Amino acid sequence: MLNYTIRRLLLAIPTLLFIALVIFLLLELAPGDPMANVPLTVPPEVKEKMRIALGLDQPTHVRFLRWLQQFFWVEPLHMLDTLFGTSWAEGQQRIISWQSRSPVMDIVWQRMPQTLWVVGLSYVLGALIAVPVGVISAYRQYSFIDQLGTFISMIGFSVPTFFTGVLMIVIFSVHLGWFPSIYDTTLVVNDWESFTKQIRQMIMPVSVLALYNAAQISRFMRASMLDNLNQDYVRTARAKGLREKTVVLVHVLRNSMIPVVTVIALGVPQVFGGAIITEQVFKVNGLGQLLITAIQANDLPMVQTLTFIFAILIVVFNLIADLLYGVLDPRIRYD
Repeated sequence: MLNYTIRRLLLAIPTLLFIALVIFLLLELAPGDPMANVPLTVPPEVKEKMRIALGLDQPTHVRFLRWLQQFFWVEPLHMLDTLFGTSWAEGQQRIISWQSRSPVMDIVWQRMPQTLWVVGLSYVLGALIAVPVGVISAYRQYSFIDQLGTFISMIGFSVPTFFTGVLMIVIFSVHLGWFPSIYDTTLVVNDWESFTKQIRQMIMPVSVLALYNAAQISRFMRASMLDNLNQDYVRTARAKGLREKTVVLVHVLRNSMIPVVTVIALGVPQVFGGAIITEQVFKVNGLGQLLITAIQANDLPMVQTLTFIFAILIVVFNLIADLLYGVLDPRIRYD
């Protein structure tokens, strides 16, 4: 498995470079001018100096290679400087946002906690709910529990999150007044009172996203369980006198988790990408909202960096899913 992991990591290098090139060229070909938001009162010569300061006077290939050097060399060095107090990245220009004139990675790290609090927790909660619901629905097929789980899953998967989010705001914020409708990103958790406020403002957005994630994963879990419950090895295990709990939770569940692992692992990068619609509904200043504002402002360094980070996460978690196959199924060998 170690050799397979090394081969996959080496293969990921040209893959990510090609993805970076595609992202850069797509943004270059997209309509819009970074100077469009500059006030009309600014003289043309000042605009030209601003364009030169942003590096827009350089050829396309030079700007692309410069961005690669900043992303893979300057930013990691700056992170090491921050952690260990060194000065390796001193004097080297970082990736600068055209909109805020601040380093892109600093803004990303500022928004990351909000995304992980809401989107990350909702994904973990959704997965923890979906797996047992899928197992019970498959084992008790066509029962009341199965029909109830199927009904709730269909609602959670088919109804858009902006509708459920607005509905929860109307019910629990406007009429009942239980939870705040706007997420306070300036809240600092340092005592019990601030912690309870944080929990209260997280309940609605986390519930909306957890319902959507659980609905999707539970359907895959149920289908995989139904497929394995009818296999010959299950009948053999029962014929040997194994307890039903052991048959279902050890043999069937382990084999059923193989396709579900792919769904869960490939869904993790979406956590870091943020839930764009839900963040807009509840005014959560996460990475999803950051990407939307960057696209609207034609902030190419921010958009390019965020999308490339999402691409890296997809490649990494795809590799993790492949490695977990070998852990769940001993028959799968990579060496």
